[in-house]
Amino acid sequence: MTLLFGRTRALEAQIDQLLDAISEGCLVFEQGIADYLRPDPEQFEKRLAAIGEYEHKADELRREIETRLYRESLIPDHRGDVLGLLENIDNVIDEAKKTLWQFAVERPEIPAELGPGYLDLARAGTQAAQHLVSAVRAFFRDITIVPDHIHKVYFYEREADKLADRLKRRIFSMDVGLARQIHLRYFCLHVENISDRAEDVADRLSIYTIKRTI
Repeated sequence: MTLLFGRTRALEAQIDQLLDAISEGCLVFEQGIADYLRPDPEQFEKRLAAIGEYEHKADELRREIETRLYRESLIPDHRGDVLGLLENIDNVIDEAKKTLWQFAVERPEIPAELGPGYLDLARAGTQAAQHLVSAVRAFFRDITIVPDHIHKVYFYEREADKLADRLKRRIFSMDVGLARQIHLRYFCLHVENISDRAEDVADRLSIYTIKRTI
């Protein structure tokens, strides 16, 4: 096992907490989409509050980790990569929170027949995010298994692309008026962004992993 931190267990614990917050926040995102589509407004509002708490916790932990890395002069050879990685994975939960808030603010009227398409898209994005979290954990604990998790991130990102394309085609085949079609597509793009953000971080992680193994 290739450990990055060695004896800095406290820092490793903080990073685990950060990754836990991102993982759980993305699961709440998927649940929130399901609640909105059901519809269950009360549960949706609870998910909205919960993802805000996870996002806030992730931000606080990221700042604490950044401060600690500099104050204690930890892992100077890899500090820049670690900071970049943590800042970018934080964008995933930021995107998830922003998407749920957009649903809360704009309240799109989603036809029942389109509901499963949005939910499948949310699930694919959540799966991409979960495997990204596993890849980042592996980067700190066992770098040899990072590529396997990154492969799964890419798989679910491609699945999300296919699902989004199918959903958009259905939207524009419906007789609901152009304005509503554009609005529905807009929310399709928002949900799809979760998997795109996960792919962006996976691309960076691939480079950081190569740097650590040469």
